[in-house]
Amino acid sequence: MARPRRSRRTLATLVLLLLLSVTIITLDETGRAHFLTSGMRSLANDIYSPLRRGVNDVLDPVGRFFAGAIYYGSLERENQKLQNQILAIEGQRSAVAAGQRQLIELERLQATDRLPSIVSLPAVVAEVTAQNVSNFAATVNIDKGGDQGVRLGDPVVGPGGLVGEVVTVHHGNATVRLLTDGKSEIGVSFGHQQQATLEGAGPSRSLQIQYVPSTATVSRGELIETSGLQGAALPPGIPVARVTSVHSVVGAADKQVWAKPLADLNALSYVEVILWSGSS
Repeated sequence: MARPRRSRRTLATLVLLLLLSVTIITLDETGRAHFLTSGMRSLANDIYSPLRRGVNDVLDPVGRFFAGAIYYGSLERENQKLQNQILAIEGQRSAVAAGQRQLIELERLQATDRLPSIVSLPAVVAEVTAQNVSNFAATVNIDKGGDQGVRLGDPVVGPGGLVGEVVTVHHGNATVRLLTDGKSEIGVSFGHQQQATLEGAGPSRSLQIQYVPSTATVSRGELIETSGLQGAALPPGIPVARVTSVHSVVGAADKQVWAKPLADLNALSYVEVILWSGSS
């Protein structure tokens, strides 16, 4: 009697499985099973490696993007923090430099205050709050006024010498006309009590010394001081300027003489008002 086909297939399957088992055992006994499994792993690796690389190529940029976005935000915050620190340090340095300049100016002002011509006169130190300069005019505002004893016509000195005179007074502030102002006229002397008038010609222009006779002896570098004539508007002997240029014109009665202020009128922070008008 013929066996059913299903039984034959089952038997064939059992035989095949048995044969496979024996083959594996034999390979294992001879050390070839490892070679077979390694080959299978190698084959699987060859198959899946391109797929893994493809997935990594897709996912890695995404990961780097999110990581970079997080890192960039942190970097931006650190950068802003560093910039704020730099600005704070620069501000501190500027404040220190400004303080050092003001200290030097006050020391120079103190040296000017010891001049014999003004050392015995009452005075008040004032801070310059504003500079008013045009083509012809040159004035500064100060933070001291009538309440502190400042009066019209009081001389004002800065580091180095005279800077001008008070022309406007309010309770707590005043205006000083500088030597370079086009309306400034001050009686001065030089040499052996040679008298003249020092006039302003406008900011950044040299001072003009008027009424210097052609026979007078005056040279470059010579010191110019306030005159001190009887009834003079300013006390005598305050250093004002130095002669920078002298020209003699044939046939002219006077020499052409120019001078430069001793004080730096463009960099005034503090000045001293000599209370001359109130004491005269």
